[in-house]
Amino acid sequence: MEWIERLNDAVRYMEEHLTDEISYEQLGRIACCSSYHFQRMFAYMAGVPLSEYIRRRKMSLAAVDLKSGDAKVIDIAAKYGYRSPTAFNRAFQSVHGIAPSSVRNEGVSVKSFPPIAFQITVSGAAELSYRVEQKEAFRIVGLSRPLEPEIEKNFAVVPGLWQEAAMNGTVEKLAGMMDTAPMGILGVSVCNDEEQWKYFLAAASTKKDDSLEEYMVPSFTWAIFSGEGACPGAIQELERRIVTEWLPTSGYEYDNGPDIEVYLNPDPSDAKFEVWIPIRQKQAHKLL
Repeated sequence: MEWIERLNDAVRYMEEHLTDEISYEQLGRIACCSSYHFQRMFAYMAGVPLSEYIRRRKMSLAAVDLKSGDAKVIDIAAKYGYRSPTAFNRAFQSVHGIAPSSVRNEGVSVKSFPPIAFQITVSGAAELSYRVEQKEAFRIVGLSRPLEPEIEKNFAVVPGLWQEAAMNGTVEKLAGMMDTAPMGILGVSVCNDEEQWKYFLAAASTKKDDSLEEYMVPSFTWAIFSGEGACPGAIQELERRIVTEWLPTSGYEYDNGPDIEVYLNPDPSDAKFEVWIPIRQKQAHKLL
């Protein structure tokens, strides 16, 4: 299947560039999506963040180099893109549990993480409720925070923003400002490769408030999935199922737009929500 083939093409690109700086943007181009969406897909499909997978592969090869040759640790560190022995030592110990200088000692064990290979498996016994809608551009207002290109570095950013907004009354203010669809408190990840990545906690509104930032969500076709349950776990599980069960066989692929979470009620312990992903009809693509 073409979608899985693209992921495997991206893995091959990583394998060919483990001693270079791996471009997340190029990985996205190979998979025909933004680098943000590629990282999300990879993490859900592989069960490990992209940066951690790359670290494990580099340290697997570094261990082989250390065991099989006389190269200095500092030279092997440089080979795999580490500018200081300290950073390399930290990465090596995080994977193998020992210092790189100990590898050549007799009886010392290291770990091997072979290249991943994706394939289709039969799953999805539980139903997924969704609809596909074309939406014109709409304006949102709210608070934003910049996001890092490696998405796992942002795990503390989003919860921190929600906590801040709940405590200072911003969530309540946004609830009173919403006057256009989608009618709910929004979590919007603006992460295409042509602009600064940001996360917005916002509402769709035509109203003005100088204390809030505004953003125009472009016109897209959206796949809109409905869910409910205790958050954030329930919405994270829905997003995982979208990527691993729905997207590979849907006939669609990610378009270069934001992801949107729509919270339809205020109770996080029994939330009702929607997940909006920008999509386009799947097309034939050539490897770049």
